[in-house]
Amino acid sequence: MKFTASKINQFVMLKLPSAWLCGVRVKAIDNTECEVGVTHRWINQNPFRSMYFAVQAMAAELSTGALVMSKIQQEGKQISMLVAQNKSVFKKKATGKIRFKCYDGQKIAEAVQKTIQTGQGQTCWMTSIGTNSDGVEVSVFEFEWTVKLKS
Repeated sequence: MKFTASKINQFVMLKLPSAWLCGVRVKAIDNTECEVGVTHRWINQNPFRSMYFAVQAMAAELSTGALVMSKIQQEGKQISMLVAQNKSVFKKKATGKIRFKCYDGQKIAEAVQKTIQTGQGQTCWMTSIGTNSDGVEVSVFEFEWTVKLKS
């Protein structure tokens, strides 16, 4: 199965319904990057009339996690994936259309390859940058993904 934005969005609808209801959608994915969009609406806002931080985190995590899933699927091996840590910085109120982009496909590909070669679990920090429709950075998320061959 080829990993496409529409197939990932179907997965989100079935397996991550809270993200789906909040409007988190994959816009584009390829071997090196993934873009996820979410629009500020009533259902995903905080009391300060901007996007709730957890909704931003869901979109940012999906932009990294979709790349992880894609690399695992390409290898055809039984590999588990898990977020071990995350960090975030919020720079501006998130209103309107927000896009989270991760460009770390090569980094996770190397980690997946190394876990296959060595049989040892690997970690990989991946970054997702959220920008508004004016191109202004609203938040930056970092996720430490762990990948490990299943026994």
